[in-house]
Amino acid sequence: MTKSKTTATISAENTFSDPIKVARGYLLGLSGTWVATVTMQLSFDNSTWLDITDENGTAIAITSNGTYLGNLVDYEVYVRWGVKTGNYTSGSAVGNLVG
Repeated sequence: MTKSKTTATISAENTFSDPIKVARGYLLGLSGTWVATVTMQLSFDNSTWLDITDENGTAIAITSNGTYLGNLVDYEVYVRWGVKTGNYTSGSAVGNLVG
């Protein structure tokens, strides 16, 4: 069964949340005490992951607590959040991802 929301605590590099399936967008709420760069990723097949980018093609990099809204085109994809290798320093980021 595909999830429409997931919660994860990340405190290491190369670690990602479980994916959720979304049709138009997502909402990510981050809290905790952490130093890292969080990356949002999408997949069409829940296997091959691509960084979500802004309108200039730059990967979205999140470095602080807050609520982040992502709008996607009108088709279903999987999304997840996490910390890529080399982007973790310390602490634990707690994230709630909802589609």
